[in-house]
Amino acid sequence: MTQSERIPGAVLVGVDTGQPNPDPKLGELRELALSAGLAPSASLWSTRRRLDPALYLGSGKVAELKQQVQDTQASCVLFDNALSPAQQRNLENELGVAVWDRTALILEIFARRARSGEGKLQVELARLRHAATRLVRGWTHLERQQGGIGLRGGPGEKQIELDRRMLEDKIKVLQVRLRKLERQRSTQRRARARAGQLRVSIVGYTNAGKSTLFNALTHARGYVADQLFATLDTTTRRIYLGPGAFAVVSDTVGFIRDLPHTLVDAFKATLDETLEADVLLHVVDLSNAQRDQQIEQVNAVLAEIGAQDIPQILIYNKIDKLPAPIPFTDRYAPPMGLGERASIKSFDVSALTGAGLDTVREYLAGIAANSDACANPVVHV
Repeated sequence: MTQSERIPGAVLVGVDTGQPNPDPKLGELRELALSAGLAPSASLWSTRRRLDPALYLGSGKVAELKQQVQDTQASCVLFDNALSPAQQRNLENELGVAVWDRTALILEIFARRARSGEGKLQVELARLRHAATRLVRGWTHLERQQGGIGLRGGPGEKQIELDRRMLEDKIKVLQVRLRKLERQRSTQRRARARAGQLRVSIVGYTNAGKSTLFNALTHARGYVADQLFATLDTTTRRIYLGPGAFAVVSDTVGFIRDLPHTLVDAFKATLDETLEADVLLHVVDLSNAQRDQQIEQVNAVLAEIGAQDIPQILIYNKIDKLPAPIPFTDRYAPPMGLGERASIKSFDVSALTGAGLDTVREYLAGIAANSDACANPVVHV
């Protein structure tokens, strides 16, 4: 492999600012880096109660980080935290390489993974909104003034104001195009609602196995991969559950900790599939040690989009990855992250091998055949 063909290296940086569940091993940031086509080459962890307003880190840690960049010949530095535009610019000046925070990294991954026309528009809208908050970064001409008669914006308007105006114009164009697509999607949802079929939406943390479960339930052949945000586009299929029992199942984009608000807003039309659902299949990676925190993160995003009251069924997936095999069972799980809601029906399954899926289908068939159950499949114990 030549120098030009080498995968760009990245130094990973995490800072414990007192968050409930710090990740000193930076496991998720490492997966995000790999999903963005970067090779993690080194990592740095710091604990700070007071963040430096200029560099986020202290001067000593910045010097240590710079040495790591030089030793590994890394092309960029990835922060598992949100940086202000000034902090990002100052760090780039100090380190001599590109600096991305968590939000920028997730936006980059979404831009790489979007396949459908609507998905690409949604990601582009999110990136433009993010860029609009960071116009100061990397510009050398922002203090120049555009003056003179006949120039757009009038005499004395700074270049940064013109740039912001151009971004706002692009954002408005994208919003119009997305609203048109949303009207089409809304028409399709109304048609499915009139058909009286059970509407099921698969949600969960990214890489929990949602698309694998969707393929197993619907016999579809959608793309799956063991990586974060392998699929972004919502896919809907009709499935047969038994005599007179059908359901419409939708696979949605995965959630993640600190999902950028620009993405939540941009994907609102897609996430409306979740809002229209009769029941949510909340997929959880049972083999992940952080599964309880991931459940809470998913429920936080569901609350943000207004889907917190839609009944859920917890699907504890990937039992095939556990150290010792366990029999697949249906059970009642504690209401982790569900506030005061009752205990909720849950199943242990392997979407990859198919273990336990027949029990899930039977339960969905019972909901589809019983309108009362469809209205509230949560079981009080």
